[in-house]
Amino acid sequence: MSGFDANNVYTVSVHSVEPPPQDSPSETEKLLVDFLMSFRVGGEFVYRDKLRANLLLKQHLIEVDLRHVSLFNDELAHAIQDRPADVLPLFENAATKAARTILFPTTNSEERREAAAQSIPKVQVTLRSSLNLLQFRELTANTMNKLVRIPGIVISASVLSSRATKLVLQCRACGSTKIIYPQGGMGGIGSGGDRGLPRVCDAPEPEGQGKKDCPMDPYLIIHSKSTFADQQTLKLQEAPDMVPVGELPRHMLLSADRHLTGKVVPGSRVIATGIYSTFQSAKNKNAGPAALRQPYLRVVHLELSSPASGGGSNPFGVQFTPEEEEEFGEMARSDGFYERFAKSVAPSIFGSLDIKKAITCLLFGGSKKVLPDGMRLRGDINVLLLGDPGTAKSQLLKFVEKVAPIAVYTSGKGSSAAGLTASVQRDSVSREFYLEGGAMVLADTGVVCIDEFDKMRDEDRVAIHEAMEQQTISIAKAGITTVLNSRTSVLAAANPVFGRYDEGRSPGENIDFQTTILSRFDMIFIVRDEHNEARDMQIAEHVMNIHMNRPNQPEENGDGVGEIDLDKMKRYIAYCKSKCAPRLSADAQEMLSSHFVSLRKQVQQVERDNDERSSIPITIRQLEAIIRISESLAKLTLTPVVQNHHVEEAIRLFKFSTMDAVSAGSADGLSRGELNEEMTRIERELKKRLPVGWSTSYQSLVREFVTQQGYSSHALERTLFILEKREIIRFSGQKKVVHRCGV
Repeated sequence: MSGFDANNVYTVSVHSVEPPPQDSPSETEKLLVDFLMSFRVGGEFVYRDKLRANLLLKQHLIEVDLRHVSLFNDELAHAIQDRPADVLPLFENAATKAARTILFPTTNSEERREAAAQSIPKVQVTLRSSLNLLQFRELTANTMNKLVRIPGIVISASVLSSRATKLVLQCRACGSTKIIYPQGGMGGIGSGGDRGLPRVCDAPEPEGQGKKDCPMDPYLIIHSKSTFADQQTLKLQEAPDMVPVGELPRHMLLSADRHLTGKVVPGSRVIATGIYSTFQSAKNKNAGPAALRQPYLRVVHLELSSPASGGGSNPFGVQFTPEEEEEFGEMARSDGFYERFAKSVAPSIFGSLDIKKAITCLLFGGSKKVLPDGMRLRGDINVLLLGDPGTAKSQLLKFVEKVAPIAVYTSGKGSSAAGLTASVQRDSVSREFYLEGGAMVLADTGVVCIDEFDKMRDEDRVAIHEAMEQQTISIAKAGITTVLNSRTSVLAAANPVFGRYDEGRSPGENIDFQTTILSRFDMIFIVRDEHNEARDMQIAEHVMNIHMNRPNQPEENGDGVGEIDLDKMKRYIAYCKSKCAPRLSADAQEMLSSHFVSLRKQVQQVERDNDERSSIPITIRQLEAIIRISESLAKLTLTPVVQNHHVEEAIRLFKFSTMDAVSAGSADGLSRGELNEEMTRIERELKKRLPVGWSTSYQSLVREFVTQQGYSSHALERTLFILEKREIIRFSGQKKVVHRCGV
């Protein structure tokens, strides 16, 4: 019948001639209706059933898989890929026809047909395709007006606006009405008010009243009778790991309409399928060449890779094959796997095995818990590396950025508070404010590596507090009050206050951070550059081997063999995160609680000895930290319940990192408080004993203070060292003679 419906001449071939070419629109539409009604897989009609189910739910949309179209008719699939702008409207008409046929199978009378048309508006077709993914940089003039598929991160979503699909116009002079159908496209972006309306009234002249007198631009829009469709513009940015070094990430405007609107929030990773087309932007309307237009993507399908569905570690819905799962299971069961995995973290960096183990824990993370009253306990582990320059902190951070499934690397000086959390931007067209997510929002369910943490301004560092403990970012700017998710682990690297760790001072003087931020780190490592000849030799040899591209020699890390390669590590981490969330066993609980109490006692003891509050606090957060570490150790081997040995290892790691940092600075079995007291006494006596301008031999000082008065030699050396720094004394003759030169 469709031959008669379309307004073209219908012919019947008398002789056996070739069938008419299949390029005419009505033919294509007929084919598409055919496809929707008769395509079946096995015994079921896929699209007919899908369409009926959606219509009964009052959803006028259907998702079509391009592979099915190419199975049904190859040329049709090619036409959709090459001329989507022409074929898609036909597809939607076809779907609408099919829908009417399904719901009203017997529409003979004119009224029934009208009723059918009224009850079913246009059906939206979304195309799911398995085309190859294109990167932003591969969108060239050749892909213009073709169907393309690009992955990216949504960085902002505009407010929903309504685009007219059918306008009813009325002439204000003679009152005649006229219906026009505005073209789709970027409608609304750059197309303003009354443009596109007819300039003159074209109603026929009424009889007997002479010439009608309608002015120019006579038409008014009657909004109540027009129909509108939702439209939303999204801004897509390429994923940070796709950007070539030294380039800015590219952006792309997406225009989504009807059922595709309101699907995504800023920060979600999507794969957008759409028609790559252009629009005339309002900016270069008057200026610039006439044919220069801005590209955008008309979305026909959005694939979400939401953190909810894949445990977050599933960027772009990574699927694991059964063989892979088998292999991962074997890896997890192999003995010494934890050690092996830790050694595979930044294998080219020598030593610091405990830091690598801590980073392993950070990559896997503990289990997130939501309590019955809605309170959330975070599962992500935060680690701070604090240490001398040249201890490969930044290299570790760079490695983590490569190996974590989702990661963002920022440097302290180069990032502001808004850049880390979120900024409020103004839309150039609608003048609305909208949010653009920063680094912590983009790395949701991943890792944020912050280098040069100590160089950040204090007001910027405060922005991270909430993100690190509550895992949200609250914003109240420009009339927008909202809460964004930032379920990220933070790995920060910093230098001590004086550029390198000064043994003579307390950790509090070395670490310039406030207690508030330090308590949010689960593990704090103080990395010292110790002078130790044997170790220096090993490190030097290791560095030389790396620079000469020799295979790894067996060294203190054990053998250099048996490393797991990067991609496998990445996939294994994603697999563990999506499959496993361990819980504590009763024994482990008992062990943890008794241990925490003893840790608090130890800290209290240190505080009493040194006569000052410890700058690194041990609070309930630290107990939670040990729980998280033990959970992540269990997750590493895919164990559902945390066993005792996991807790023991967690406690060992915690003691090695944070507890070490608390008690740092004491020496010779003396606590720091006693040492300081002794040094003050020595200084007083020394000044009495040596008037200004006098000198004495170092040996006699040692004899006098250490042998006769029983001070420790460590304290004496320290005092002399500090006095020399303050230019009160100076050494001469290879430190044998001490001169007093100042007050």
